Amino acid sequence: MFTGIIEALGTVTDVRTEATNRHFTITSPFAAELQIDQSVAHNGVCLTVVAVDAAAGTHVVTAIDETLQKTNLGHWAPGKRVNLERCLSANGRFDGHIVQGHVDLTAVCESVEDQNGSWLYRFRHEPGSGRVTVEKGSICINGTSLTCFDSTDDSFSVAIIPYTYEHTTFQDLAPGDTVNLEFDIVGKYVAKLLGK
Repeated sequence: MFTGIIEALGTVTDVRTEATNRHFTITSPFAAELQIDQSVAHNGVCLTVVAVDAAAGTHVVTAIDETLQKTNLGHWAPGKRVNLERCLSANGRFDGHIVQGHVDLTAVCESVEDQNGSWLYRFRHEPGSGRVTVEKGSICINGTSLTCFDSTDDSFSVAIIPYTYEHTTFQDLAPGDTVNLEFDIVGKYVAKLLGK
């Protein structure tokens, strides 16, 4: 389980395709602390560490075809920066919200507005069952726990403070870019129970 509080930015240094799988080599500040079989969220996608090179400061993760189809990982190339979060430790602080690392679908960034001290982002996604956002509710975008507003059945906005902008890939986002969305797990359960 994750919380949506980004620990570090990583950079894709190599992409290797093997059959329908894709192996990504990522540099990060905490690569030397990782262990094989550990779960790490990459832009909100929970992936298993399959190799670590502590000297080079890199780790390798593998994405299967279903993951590549349902997330933005299929567009990753060397030089791409990604948000990283290790799983929550049992005695850790719960600063964000419950994030599983299971992306529901992708959304498109419709607009980015500089608010002279913060940034306003608007996203649009395909509507559907369980794809629920509510005013002042939680949403996970590329692994980042955020509060949404101006919520509709297929769109919402978020405001980004300078700290989040500087320490996540939001600084790289532009209109037309695709992001990973994970809707609030509580909202998904409620929607299912109500048959929505």
